[in-house]
Amino acid sequence: MRPLHFPYTMCSRKLTFFALVLLISLAFPTSSCTEKEKESLLHFLSGLSSDGGLAASWKQNGADCCEWEGVTCGEDGAVTDVSLALKGLEGRITPSLGNLDGLLRLNLSHNSLSGGLPLELVSSDSIIVLDVSFNRLGGDMQELPSSTPSRPLQVLNISSNLFTGRFPSSTTWEVMDNLVVLNASNNSFTGQIPDNFCSSSSLLAVVELCYNQFTGIIPPGLGNCSMLRVLKAGHNNLRGTLPTELFDASLLEYLSLPSNVLDGVLDGAQIVKLSNLVTLDLGGNNFSGKIPDSIGELERLEELHLDYNNISGELPSALSNCTNLVTINFKSNNLSGELSKVNFSTLPRLKTLDVLYNNFNGRVPESLYTCSNLTALRLSGNNLHGQLSPRIGNLKHLTFLSLAINSFTNITNALHILQRCTNLNTLLMGSSFRGELMPEDDFIDGFENLQVLSLNDCSLLGKIPLWISKLAKLEMLILSENQPPDQFQPGSKT
Repeated sequence: MRPLHFPYTMCSRKLTFFALVLLISLAFPTSSCTEKEKESLLHFLSGLSSDGGLAASWKQNGADCCEWEGVTCGEDGAVTDVSLALKGLEGRITPSLGNLDGLLRLNLSHNSLSGGLPLELVSSDSIIVLDVSFNRLGGDMQELPSSTPSRPLQVLNISSNLFTGRFPSSTTWEVMDNLVVLNASNNSFTGQIPDNFCSSSSLLAVVELCYNQFTGIIPPGLGNCSMLRVLKAGHNNLRGTLPTELFDASLLEYLSLPSNVLDGVLDGAQIVKLSNLVTLDLGGNNFSGKIPDSIGELERLEELHLDYNNISGELPSALSNCTNLVTINFKSNNLSGELSKVNFSTLPRLKTLDVLYNNFNGRVPESLYTCSNLTALRLSGNNLHGQLSPRIGNLKHLTFLSLAINSFTNITNALHILQRCTNLNTLLMGSSFRGELMPEDDFIDGFENLQVLSLNDCSLLGKIPLWISKLAKLEMLILSENQPPDQFQPGSKT
């Protein structure tokens, strides 16, 4: 039996044609922007002292502003997006952009725009994303009147500008009840951080306020931000303790408050509530007391920065349970005991360990040499002793190693081992290996990537060996404060 064939009739051809027309019309809407929208964009253009070639581009693309560079329209022809980041724009932002009734997203970041930020943009009835970061905008941020109805704005990024004066107060944030992301970092805002960010909005997930001049305390009201995942307020002048209410924001993943004047102890009973933490950065403050054992319950933790505080006591062995740790920074504290309290073999992702200027004693734990991903290891400024284990040569990714200001011995053995760390570019061994003989043999032929070598203040004996002259990439060599110059002389001319 022959298969059935359906004739390709004139009717089916017409249906196919109309279907194609329909698809083309959906993909390329025939509607064009209104004269009002066109005038608003041209008025914005006229406020620029340098347009980065934008005027020529818009003129070239005709009268329909939907075809202009950086402008996107919806199916009805209304302008929905103006995206002009990295265009070399200079001059002021005119309020006329607030007349684009259908505008959803405005991105003017990474230009050289100056002047203030028009209130018409912040209080727009349509804009949900406003990004003016990395410009030269300045002056005070204007407050929204208390009579302002709820605003649709979800993302406000004004970071890396020149804003000054007091940060907008409660009345502004009360009408921002749809806000999800707020980034005001790297400005010069003063005053206190508002306590009511989340009194109206339960959606706020990201608050970035670092590198400003905020004073006062961490507002307890931030604990009401049930969706808060990122809180960054480092490099300000914040004081006091961490409020217990803050730990109610249990979804926090990034808590970063470095370089403030915060104090108190790390409350183990509270910190376990933040079980989603990926980054905890409290460096450069005045925290004291011990690192709580409960830190080990933060199993998602990748970055732990407690440097430049007054934290004391031994390391909690429970730190071994934080198996996702990539960075541990404890430098400049009063920590003591042995590093072997932590089983480093459970931290396979560890890349950076910095315990500079503490009071650790004993030997370097063998378990540390199992961290095959280590790129930076700083053990200097402690009371560690003994010889380096040959296993340190297994750290093939190590680029930075500082053993200075300890009581290590057998410098010849150490150098023979460390030459196997082929990626090493910085090796600091000063104020250790005291009174030993500088190895002169030619068996040290590694260190092909070494750029910095410090062996100062070791009271080393002997001559400057020939193998140092073979370090082709060496840029800095420090041999000061060893034996008297008439005894410590080069082995050969280089």
